Amino acid sequence: MNAIEMRGLTKKFNGFTAVDSISLDIREGEIFGLLGPNGAGKTTTISMLSTILAPTSGSAKVWGHDIVGEKDAVRKSIGIVFQDPSLDDELTGRENMDFHGRLYDIDGDTRGKRITELLKLVDLEKHADKQVKTYSGGMKRRLEIARGLMHKPKVLFLDEPTLGLDPQTRRKLWDYIKDFNRKEKVTIILTTHYMEEADFLCGRVAIVDQGKIIRLDTPEKLKELLGGDILSIEVSDPKKLSGLLKKASLARNVQIVGSAMNVIASNGSRTLPKIIELACKNGIEVNTAVMKRPSLEDVFIHYTGRGIREQEAEPKRSARMRMRPRGH
Repeated sequence: MNAIEMRGLTKKFNGFTAVDSISLDIREGEIFGLLGPNGAGKTTTISMLSTILAPTSGSAKVWGHDIVGEKDAVRKSIGIVFQDPSLDDELTGRENMDFHGRLYDIDGDTRGKRITELLKLVDLEKHADKQVKTYSGGMKRRLEIARGLMHKPKVLFLDEPTLGLDPQTRRKLWDYIKDFNRKEKVTIILTTHYMEEADFLCGRVAIVDQGKIIRLDTPEKLKELLGGDILSIEVSDPKKLSGLLKKASLARNVQIVGSAMNVIASNGSRTLPKIIELACKNGIEVNTAVMKRPSLEDVFIHYTGRGIREQEAEPKRSARMRMRPRGH
């Protein structure tokens, strides 16, 4: 069974197409990654799937329910962990969970058992009765994820779940996400700017740009698409060297990101010395040169033409997504 089915899903705002005719199936129990630069359409897509925004055209079903005609059923089937904090800091962890359960009309006995199960799942049972304002950033994210699972959703949307966390906390949260995906049998749709996060967690990822899916596959198969070694070279004049490389037919593809350039070469160990020699002959200073196997970030940069640092520097078009458990 497919957890989500999209057919020509489109959203336009005053003539601007934010999501452009996306067709996609996400399987039951899958951890699926949506990757893309800011403004690519990821949050808008999630907003439509969670019934916050109505599509301009096309259709989508979440757990078999139409996102336009069966909004209540869709909302009962999903959970969302927003990018922005949404906990009540004055309440305890247990009270935050209890309040969320009441919104979904979960009876008291079931609510209590579910709270205990989930707090144990995210390793917060010892902190359940402490005010959330005493929690660390990682503890708050774990509590938000547990709260999103309170009503046993079939589909969970995680919007930048580890944004702002330190690397150690982020890695622990990855383990929790994998654990509850396995134990709760919940389908997860993840948006992230951390490529290593998507590589570690996701069975499949879609790279989205300008509202369209431009590549879709497993992380490993996407990395194989580049078909060679990645030569990361930082030089004084990347545009000039790029032109020289093309004239000399030393590389099939050259991607410039700031002062650095990524060159795809079928045999990197032979090509790299030739590139350095060519640069030196033409008065171009080579600061660093590294050869590596393709990563998911390399794939992302190759197909979107933009680096992670570059896109994070842009102002992000986002609206705080809010939803109610019932159709209002």
